[in-house]
Amino acid sequence: MTEINDLRSYIAVLEEAGQLSRIDAEVSMEHELADVAANLARNDVGAGLFTNATGSPWPIFCGSVTSHRRAALALGCEQSEIVDVMEHALDPANAVPTVPVETAAWHDNVMEGPGLDASMLPIPIHSRGDGGAFITGAVTVAKDPISGRGNLGYNRMLRFGPDRFGFNVNEWRDVGTFWKSREDPDAPFPIALAIGLDPAIMIAAGVKTPIDELLIAGAIRGRGIEVCQARTVDIAIPAAAEIVVEGYLHPTVRQLEGPLAEFHGYHGEAWNSPTFEVTCISWRNDPIYQTIIPGWYEHIYIGNVLPREPLLRRFVRHLDPTAEVHIPPYGNGFLAVIQIERDNPGTPKNLAMAALAAHINIRNVIVVDRDIDIHEPAEIQWALTNRVHWTDDVFTVPFAQGHEMDPTADQRGVSTKVGIDATYKRERREYGARVAYPVIDLARYLR
Repeated sequence: MTEINDLRSYIAVLEEAGQLSRIDAEVSMEHELADVAANLARNDVGAGLFTNATGSPWPIFCGSVTSHRRAALALGCEQSEIVDVMEHALDPANAVPTVPVETAAWHDNVMEGPGLDASMLPIPIHSRGDGGAFITGAVTVAKDPISGRGNLGYNRMLRFGPDRFGFNVNEWRDVGTFWKSREDPDAPFPIALAIGLDPAIMIAAGVKTPIDELLIAGAIRGRGIEVCQARTVDIAIPAAAEIVVEGYLHPTVRQLEGPLAEFHGYHGEAWNSPTFEVTCISWRNDPIYQTIIPGWYEHIYIGNVLPREPLLRRFVRHLDPTAEVHIPPYGNGFLAVIQIERDNPGTPKNLAMAALAAHINIRNVIVVDRDIDIHEPAEIQWALTNRVHWTDDVFTVPFAQGHEMDPTADQRGVSTKVGIDATYKRERREYGARVAYPVIDLARYLR
């Protein structure tokens, strides 16, 4: 397999694996591109490379990591090894330091000064409920002014004008902590946006951790990520990025931005957010713009699935060393599924309680047997329908702390958490094994 070191080599890997969909037909940047991309993800037919988006000077790529199949390709492992690889990468003991370099691919072209115009960036309008053109696929690169530690993250950014964006930031995100820790927290704060990246960096940016997430990306790749200094701000940026946008956040210069399709499947409200002033845009020759379809599979996969499954597994394996786990993207990060070899009638509920405590987002937990494929929604639904007695096999935890954006919670995130034992209770009624038919190659018969 081709070695992955940037977005282009990853696209080559996807193409080799039959997981790239090249869309050469003309598509509109307003809704149509996102509609097509969402359907590619829904049907798991590959990431999308749009070569003919109306008004875009560059190809647009999306759907980098929207399924277990593409996550395995991005991580360079088998699908069964994804959680193991992520657990290894998330251990600070395995961090791999960055490698400073003098030159970067994005030095090829530079726009700064009075003629700077961010309208050159081909930013789609994704969902029909969105408040405008949002940058969603950029990784925000920042630096702690006290310790010097680097940080990666995701922030939605609504384009306001030639050099201005809204910059949405939760109060608990590191970039907000950084600017508030300065002697003058209201002063402009330097950041950079890296667009078009090795998926290892995209995955690492979805992790909340006290170390520089670039070290996690290095652990995924087994080598240090090359970084290069920005032109107008003191930030080290991945050298292999396709496009770099530099500038300053203005914590006190605020403007309403939103709504945008959010991970919970609704459109988040408008926020009175800091603004981002662009000072420089750089890009490599013939760049590829990268976006994430908000409120959809990749949004959930990077932010909820990959960084949290290792944590969930660690919690449940304290009780059952052979348990397998999955946080399905269709559950918006609120649902966890646990697969076990049931040995005791009480074990499933104990495991569900462990999972509910593993991460604040997890609100619903379903425990199933080994004969259920936890990556297939129809299998989960079959278990719920045929193995759950709703008064005996379900328990609730009212007034539990969850995520503030959970649609079922109050504004502080308090709601009811639920555990469901969807395992086969032979002691209740014996039916034997499930009906099963072997998988066959239909090409032998359909001629």
